[in-house]
Amino acid sequence: MLRPWQIHFRIDEREERTVFLKLTNLISQEILSGRLVQGTMLPGSRSLSKELGINRKTVQAVYEELEAQGWLVTRPRKGTFVADILPEKQLKIESVNERKIIDKPTIQEGTLYPHNDGVPDPRLIPYELFSRAYRHALIKITQNQYMGYGDPRGMIELRQALQKMLSMERFMSVAEDEICIVRGSQMGIFLASRALPNRQGVIVVEELYYPSAFKAFQSNGFQVVSVKLDEQGIVIEDLEWILQEHSVAAIYTTPHHQYPTTVTMPMSRRLQLLELSKKWGFYIIEDDYDHEFHYDSRPMPPLASLPHSELVIHVGSLSKVFAPGIRLGYIVASASVIQSITEDILLIDRQGNNITELALADLMQRGEIKRHIRKMKKIYQLRRDHTLTEFSRVFSGDVQIQPPAGGMALWVKFQKSFTKEQALKLDELNMDTEHKFRQDDSSNRCIRFGFAALSEQEITSLIEKLNEVLNKRTVDS
Repeated sequence: MLRPWQIHFRIDEREERTVFLKLTNLISQEILSGRLVQGTMLPGSRSLSKELGINRKTVQAVYEELEAQGWLVTRPRKGTFVADILPEKQLKIESVNERKIIDKPTIQEGTLYPHNDGVPDPRLIPYELFSRAYRHALIKITQNQYMGYGDPRGMIELRQALQKMLSMERFMSVAEDEICIVRGSQMGIFLASRALPNRQGVIVVEELYYPSAFKAFQSNGFQVVSVKLDEQGIVIEDLEWILQEHSVAAIYTTPHHQYPTTVTMPMSRRLQLLELSKKWGFYIIEDDYDHEFHYDSRPMPPLASLPHSELVIHVGSLSKVFAPGIRLGYIVASASVIQSITEDILLIDRQGNNITELALADLMQRGEIKRHIRKMKKIYQLRRDHTLTEFSRVFSGDVQIQPPAGGMALWVKFQKSFTKEQALKLDELNMDTEHKFRQDDSSNRCIRFGFAALSEQEITSLIEKLNEVLNKRTVDS
């Protein structure tokens, strides 16, 4: 369709620091002012980049950002248009809701603080979007008679949606029969360890580890051995010593944001770990529990996407995107490992929730999950930065925090160890101290502080309460 007039933009006089921000703010303001009305077709990225003298990828990134915010829509083989329903009213409602969360903390004096080691904020779930997706899923299930028993690996629609996401976002080339849907990452970790061929070997965990994974391995009969950590994750030299001393069935690791310390394993160590897996024949259970939330740079590719990853069992979660109550995770592994996991599912669970799986598949296919992640990343990054500022203000030089590049929690190290009395008071605050994450009692001067589920005022309130508990320290390190 020929357009009677060509839309032109000027960004050279704008004050924003980057071209991306200049064009993003300009287009949204032109929509608000009425110059670009609903349904208006925007120039193609190629022609607009040529007109403005900027990189085409910048224009594409601007269009994607404005589409994620609800200002624009892309119609296949037609172009990019101003959305028919603009997000102005929606944004006003959301800002009011967020302001209520910030200005009126839900944590009151004398009440029990919720346990929060790094979970999403359920108050920010797009409930209307969810309800529509569930209605559509219920209709589809009824019309297609999906209410009977289905594939224990999960609905094909969700596995296909995950297959595309893993390929596009995480560089993982996997087949449909190499993906299995589970009820959260904890179930995935449990089943992954049961599928290991060497059931007599040990499982290696990081010396500061995820306690629920440790218990899952023990419940499956494995001896658990700890490997040393430093500021870059697993110490490869210590792992090599363990390999010489033990028959290792697998190593469990959280390389993206190490749990609980939040450090990211660099590429060099990832490649070393995979080389050792190939040489010694042990599996790697990769827990990629919050890959989506990376703020300062591009996320590191998962182990499962790198060379020599044949023995990697990748465990992911959709629960961190919305809320723990969603209870949806997935396992990616070789077809033989997935087959073994499927046999266990048939014994304990038979299959998951078809309605929830279809609803999530629909949200993924329509780009709504990616849109939600983009919005949450901005909010959680602001909360992370506020938490860092408040710890610095309240505790001054008494704490050490390595600002994490992503995730939903901080690892806070204090100058002195906690006394028994302080540890008990921290437990009353539902605050996890270092002792919870290690096998020995050698150190207890750190806490894992989740910030994503708290508003800024709630963060400030909790840090000040933490200061009240710890302002009388008597035990030296």
